[in-house]
Amino acid sequence: MSFPPPTTGQARLIWAAVTALAVAFIVALVAAGIWGLGKILGLLAPILWPLAVAGVLAYLLDPLVDFFERRHVPRPRAIFLVFFMAAGLLTGILGSLVPRVTLEARQLVLKIPDYSRRIQSRAEAFLSHPPAPLRGLLGWNLAETNMVSLPAEENAISSTNWYIGSETTTNVISFAGGSGIDGATISSLSQKLASVLPAVGSWLVNQVLRVASWLGVLAGMALIPVYAFYFLLEKRGIAGHWTDYLPLRDSTLKDEVAFVLGAINDYLITFFRGQVLVALCDAVLYTTGFLLVGIHYAFMIGFAAVFLTLIPFIGAFFVALSALVLAFVQYGDWQHPLMVIGVFAVVQFLEGFVIQPKIIGDRVGLHPLAIIIAVIAGTTLLGGVLGGILAIPFTAALRVVMFRYVWRSK
Repeated sequence: MSFPPPTTGQARLIWAAVTALAVAFIVALVAAGIWGLGKILGLLAPILWPLAVAGVLAYLLDPLVDFFERRHVPRPRAIFLVFFMAAGLLTGILGSLVPRVTLEARQLVLKIPDYSRRIQSRAEAFLSHPPAPLRGLLGWNLAETNMVSLPAEENAISSTNWYIGSETTTNVISFAGGSGIDGATISSLSQKLASVLPAVGSWLVNQVLRVASWLGVLAGMALIPVYAFYFLLEKRGIAGHWTDYLPLRDSTLKDEVAFVLGAINDYLITFFRGQVLVALCDAVLYTTGFLLVGIHYAFMIGFAAVFLTLIPFIGAFFVALSALVLAFVQYGDWQHPLMVIGVFAVVQFLEGFVIQPKIIGDRVGLHPLAIIIAVIAGTTLLGGVLGGILAIPFTAALRVVMFRYVWRSK
């Protein structure tokens, strides 16, 4: 039995359905790939973290090693000299900075309850006596507010009742006259305890696994200097012969893959060298500015800014927000938060018009908006900080591929 050929409309519908199925299949493959990559990153985090940090250090220290090598210092000796200088500088900075940051962190932890009470009292005062323009805008009328007072108990000790139970059953434990707890209450408490214990055990197991994972990461961090040393030592061999290790025959495809990987490497060098130095300059400026304003925890905020400002805009926003909250709690006026905003504006101005042009120059790197989107997507889809960091080379690869094969100039 033969079927008649489809009409033009039927053919269009069939091809539309096939296209929709193909798109759905591709989306499912991409989702499964992202999920699998997130799982792989979680398993390989103790191995990838040291390699990533060593790679960043190699990017940062390579110009200084090349400088000494141009002065006729053998490359291995130049690497050891740079490591010695970097270790001395890092020890001096951390030795003078870490104790101060630790002291400020301890003081902040001790004062958090007091700061919480201050914020609560000031919020209650604002809500009970809002400014006149805001009161008129929201239609609040404090004179019509009804205050409800509860009668005091005649004897707080003899008539104290504790109500335990759900919405349907309530067990009363009365301490008046020395009466004991009834059996229903004991049964209810035992049931609640039996339901809570598995959750507590699961939480403890998860915490133990997390601590074990971080111990593996710390053990791997001890290998960072070794990885960085060999990255720097084998720089010329890697740069000159890395294409020989591509699992492709000599062809146009291999040349294209080598070009894409080389362009990605250029973007990563620009990002890590430039952004790390810019973050260090921002941290110094924020610390100095907040000290001039009078914020108590300026060194701690500046230390956090070294890591936060690696992410453009978002990191600076969190730094400024933390300083604003501390200024508000510490002084309780509007002048000091306004000065914090002024410090933030000055640092952003210097970063955009002085620091970045001097450090990065005219080299084209990843756009700040692309970095923000990549970090958010990486931490969401791949999970954790490592996913956010690895999203940067993925974004660089996507940018190179799109400009190479999609957004080509005519």
